[in-house]
Amino acid sequence: MTPMVEAREVCKSFGPTRVLRGVDLVVQPAEVNCVIGPSGSGKSTLLRCINHLETIDTGRLWVDGELMGYRESGEKLYKLHDAELGRQRRDIGMVFQRFNLFPHRTALENVMEAPVVVRGEKKTTAREQAAELLERVGLSDRAHIYPNQLSGGQQQRVAIARALAMKPRLMLFDEPTSALDPELVGEVLDVMRGLAQDGMTMVVVTHEMGFAREVGDSLVFMDDGRIVESGTPFEVLTNPREARTQIFLSKVL
Repeated sequence: MTPMVEAREVCKSFGPTRVLRGVDLVVQPAEVNCVIGPSGSGKSTLLRCINHLETIDTGRLWVDGELMGYRESGEKLYKLHDAELGRQRRDIGMVFQRFNLFPHRTALENVMEAPVVVRGEKKTTAREQAAELLERVGLSDRAHIYPNQLSGGQQQRVAIARALAMKPRLMLFDEPTSALDPELVGEVLDVMRGLAQDGMTMVVVTHEMGFAREVGDSLVFMDDGRIVESGTPFEVLTNPREARTQIFLSKVL
């Protein structure tokens, strides 16, 4: 089986700061991989490298068997043109900490936008699909509401629907509940649980240990740009092997 995500010796620096230090990661199709660790450990950067929002310095990164951001010829790498990179990204949905919705468009219009502009779908088709997706995330009654009239949890659910509108093979979640009030976290996690049940491949950077334990198939703990420990959520959260993992979990569980 071809992995949905495969990273080999991925390194990334910002100036003199080394953010990723030789990361190896494999995520299989339909797997929910949760990534935990302290702030500054490289979790979000790894996620952004997967869809080439950040370029890696060394190593290789594949999504569904396709090398991201580059064409390989012999032992040399050649950067893809923007159009080719855009084609790769179309199959990867990403949900950020901040919702990044268009404030001048309704929830329905936000979800419609990418299929019309990027995929060239007819507006009538895109509108029907957007309505179905808003129903899927429990917001069919908010379709014609603007973002500033929605709660944070509702805005994040619209953002998830917007990402799903591109029919992605892979969904990336960068701490999707960190900007929400505690009482709104559950409604977003419920949508993510539904996606997992439907077989969506997901890489989730999260501080929600309960979600990781319940929904995750695999879990990695990152610190200082490295994957320190990996395994099933039960293994890592219940019986961590590494001292650094033990220290981190003692503070968050």
